Amino acid sequence: MSTMEEKPPPYSEKNGFSNKAYDASLDSVHIEERKAEENRKLQKEKELEDDPWALPDLENTETPWDELDTCGKILRVTWLIMRIIMFVAFLYFFICSLTFLSDGFKLVGGKSAGEIFKRNEILSNPVAGVMIGVLATVLVQSSSTSTSIVVGMVGGQLLDVKTAIPIVMGANIGTSVTNTIVSMGQIANKDDFRRAFAGATVHDMFNWLTVIILLPIEVVTGYLYWLSEKIVNNINLNQDYEKQEFLKKITKPFTNLIIILDSKKITNFAKGEDVKTLLKDCCVKDTVLQNVSSLVTVNETVMSTVVEVNKTEWGLEEVKVCVEKCEFAFKESGLNDHEIGVIILVAALVMLCVCLLGIVKTMNSVLKGNIRKGIRKFINYEFPGRWSYFTGYIAILVGTGLTFLVQSSSIFTSTLTPLVGVGVVSLERMYPLTLGANIGTTTTSILAALATDDIRLPLQVSMCHLFFNLSGILIFYPLTFMRFPIPMAKHLGMVTSKYRWFALVYLIIMFGLFPFSVFALSIAGWYVVLAVLLPIALVIIFVGIVKVIQHKKPTCLPKTLQNWKFLPVWCRSLEPIDRSICGQFTCCKCCNNQYEDEEASFEATQQNGIPSRSDNTRL
Repeated sequence: MSTMEEKPPPYSEKNGFSNKAYDASLDSVHIEERKAEENRKLQKEKELEDDPWALPDLENTETPWDELDTCGKILRVTWLIMRIIMFVAFLYFFICSLTFLSDGFKLVGGKSAGEIFKRNEILSNPVAGVMIGVLATVLVQSSSTSTSIVVGMVGGQLLDVKTAIPIVMGANIGTSVTNTIVSMGQIANKDDFRRAFAGATVHDMFNWLTVIILLPIEVVTGYLYWLSEKIVNNINLNQDYEKQEFLKKITKPFTNLIIILDSKKITNFAKGEDVKTLLKDCCVKDTVLQNVSSLVTVNETVMSTVVEVNKTEWGLEEVKVCVEKCEFAFKESGLNDHEIGVIILVAALVMLCVCLLGIVKTMNSVLKGNIRKGIRKFINYEFPGRWSYFTGYIAILVGTGLTFLVQSSSIFTSTLTPLVGVGVVSLERMYPLTLGANIGTTTTSILAALATDDIRLPLQVSMCHLFFNLSGILIFYPLTFMRFPIPMAKHLGMVTSKYRWFALVYLIIMFGLFPFSVFALSIAGWYVVLAVLLPIALVIIFVGIVKVIQHKKPTCLPKTLQNWKFLPVWCRSLEPIDRSICGQFTCCKCCNNQYEDEEASFEATQQNGIPSRSDNTRL
């Protein structure tokens, strides 16, 4: 009987260990460890369900380093180095693709942007000025270019400072289109796309909200104009500066092999000069002394009579001459700017998508387990105790410094967007970094101002750009409950993760149809804009207030307003549109079944008097 009692239990598939060298204490330890691991997984899954914005925690599935033999360690280190090299290469060509994307848009729409800036009578309308700034920046894919055009026109006395301020505000909005496009590269993965799209649109929301608040204040008080004027008048101005291009020194060797543009020609076209092509002809110029003839009028005495005589005088004068012509792939292609722009644009989009896919894949491969945890912990680190409040301000300074180095907020935020998607950077950290990028990008317009003949007025426009961004930060960052861009971006991320097509619709409407429609209305007069937009704005504000109360304390509302069920489905949900889109594809049946189940669940909760989560989030 004792032998029978000492016999080990039979092999258990559930416990996952055999009878060999059976140890009861080891058995209990394994069971406890396994239960603890299962509890941790269940808790993590529950956290993700409760908070879809919780950063993913990838387990390290690789064999521990201590268990590898010498050959295995060499192979792992070699493979890691190769992946890091691949990541750097993908990142390099990703940045180059953004440069090509900007060049393509400039070739396709650069002259159109310059044509827009010629219409001074329209620019005098502040709303039209903002929308022109948005559209022009979308056309050239660079706020640096559009603000430099504005600064150049102010320096050339073609625009006054007050007219330029709304255009600069619009340029601030238009620059965020690039990282919104980049976020669509992660559309295949629902969770990554939700985070990436929210990380991109938090920039959009901040810029739009800042313009909505500060444009009326500027029109009424002119505080940006007066503040910038006081500052410019009290500083010692000189033009002794050297423009630094840190990132372009790395990317130019490759991008200049394909195409080289002269962005100054867009400014010259806006000034009314005849510009045939935006392609750069001369890459290196030198100043030489040349004999130059000039016709002068002198007084001479002829037969006691003083007469004016025209004479030709020769003298040495400094003249800039081309010493090195530009050579690139499209130099002698025989194509016009529009045709080259379309080719560059398509190639840049393909290159961008391939590089983005490579960045995400290599990043997921390299940043595994403990490595990703360490990097994520460093980037999203919070100072302990009361000092945690100041962590975001350090992130703003970091964003400002890095954007100054790369001289482009689009490149900086577009590089961060995939990191937000894969869960390395949190949305709460992306927000202050984006605000810093908004400050850093103003250095480009300041440098452009220093390159003009009359520094004072162009520099005043650049100061307006700087204080506009600082004012927005003071409104939407110091007080945590005022950080509206974060929940707004999260809402957009949730919508786009469920309806993928919404991202494209958002892009077309927010950066195309909406600014163009408002621009068209503003031509008719400010009263037309007010008559159309004011009711829409009041409805949006009302819906926003009701949704907040529904979420916080729904019992304060009348029974009808405690949910949106009283509205038709198409007024409170995108499901009918999505169903019609799905109906065009083979997934129609699957989609319809999903929506039927959701509607049945919705009806059941309403009949039972139980408020469901979807009641308050459908609109």
